[in-house]
Amino acid sequence: MDALEQQHRRTRRGRWTAAGTAVLLGGAGLLSATPAAAAPGGPGGAPPGCERRVNADVEKLLRCVTVDGVVEHLEALQGIADANDGNRASTTPGYAASVDYVQDVLEASGYRVEVTDFTYDEVSFESSLDQLTPTAVSYARDTDYLPVDGTASGTTTAAVVAVDYASTTSGCEAADFAGFTAGTIALVKRGTCTFGAKAANAVAAGASGVVIANADNQAGLISPTLGEQSAAPVVFATREAGAALAVPGATATLAVEVITETRTSQNVTAELPGRSSDGVVVVGGHLDSVPEGPGINDNGSGSATILEVAQNLANTRLAHPVRFAFWGAEELGLLGSQAYVDSLPEAELDRIGAYLNFDMLGSPNFATFVYDGDNTLGTAPEGYSTEASAAIEQTFEDFYDSRGIAYEDTDFDGRSDYQAFADAGIPSGGLFSGAEEVKTAEQAARYGGTAGQPFDACYHQACDDLGNVSLVALDQNADAVAYAVLRTAQAGGGPGQGGPGHGGPGHGGPGHGGPGHGGPGHGHGPGVTSA
Repeated sequence: MDALEQQHRRTRRGRWTAAGTAVLLGGAGLLSATPAAAAPGGPGGAPPGCERRVNADVEKLLRCVTVDGVVEHLEALQGIADANDGNRASTTPGYAASVDYVQDVLEASGYRVEVTDFTYDEVSFESSLDQLTPTAVSYARDTDYLPVDGTASGTTTAAVVAVDYASTTSGCEAADFAGFTAGTIALVKRGTCTFGAKAANAVAAGASGVVIANADNQAGLISPTLGEQSAAPVVFATREAGAALAVPGATATLAVEVITETRTSQNVTAELPGRSSDGVVVVGGHLDSVPEGPGINDNGSGSATILEVAQNLANTRLAHPVRFAFWGAEELGLLGSQAYVDSLPEAELDRIGAYLNFDMLGSPNFATFVYDGDNTLGTAPEGYSTEASAAIEQTFEDFYDSRGIAYEDTDFDGRSDYQAFADAGIPSGGLFSGAEEVKTAEQAARYGGTAGQPFDACYHQACDDLGNVSLVALDQNADAVAYAVLRTAQAGGGPGQGGPGHGGPGHGGPGHGGPGHGGPGHGHGPGVTSA
């Protein structure tokens, strides 16, 4: 977890879910019981009239939720991106069209849909870095340098002073700046301590600007963050630019203008009423893509799966309400889900019994990752891992076990849209099929695919299109989503709807289940804070 994310964590509160969710989930057999195996629900073959019938047990629902149905929605999202500059990023026409599509699909299924605006500040930069002496060079932004998140606005023309530049601890100690001339530009090198510490020490010594150069053994640029606001302009430069600025007699002009604009995006929600008004199961995933591409796996796959489940539950009344949610501006820092949780009064937060998050369900070189609700990996923040979150994790594992599908834990550390809910004390969980991290040989043996290659080589790129989705992963995970939504929302049983159904194992993928070896998490937090 990034340091800045730690700073923004909300205080967790006790609520009825501390005990009530254990009852809620336990009533569905989620705390200890192993489910009956789920019925097949493979591609095609959905009975006619699925969206008009009551699908209140596992067998019925899983026969209706199909990968073909999910792909129909993915095709629609791809078409939206194609018609809108190749992306569906928040505040763009592509995102507006995605919101309209989700609203139209849900309303056609009989849902009352709420499209809710939220605002956020978008920060951009105008900047320049020009070396004046001994050789004149105008450095190119995004190639030779870039502004650092947390920089101040400012312009300075001054001598460049390299600070303890041969050391891997350059700028990490106040003593490094002994004899530093106030008003000059401090040049420090990446390594050992945080970027924020280097910048703060430079400013305390009187630097009028700060250049943090990449380490000698690190090529190119990264996207650093200071963690706290600086009082001087700060940029990050390549090792080559740093070496040129470190020569004796170097002078430079550094200019940064921080531009903050208020933007408006939207969340989409629709609620399936339950026989009780409490214990709401919120089922969410982000609807936006990055600007670089259409976002079909990230996160069209999660959005499309949630839509498919919502359509096939539209005429079903479960024990507890199910609220389907499609978040905006996740790719900008989990903004939509956080705005939603922040907007809810205490009484409404208390009504929520569980949050299930689905972000990237069809990675082409996939693994099957379940959020580590029982904190086996030891990476969950304080308060995230509870008896109820462990029960949610177990629900997914029970499903995969019933299909003979391999799975493993992934860090439950607050790096997707479940963060706002977990921070608010709401039991959370979900699924993930891998992003830019590399698949190990052991994982390739368990799931198939190619070791030494990313789970999703097109992560956050233009090639995240319809050709970037594994139908095997999408099929397995769509059924797991449907199963978990129904089991959680049916907690406690009740007349007229029945409990979870029965059936034989389905069309599972390779391998055998069981908690695994802790795969990577997926997240969109702020940039790198340290070396």
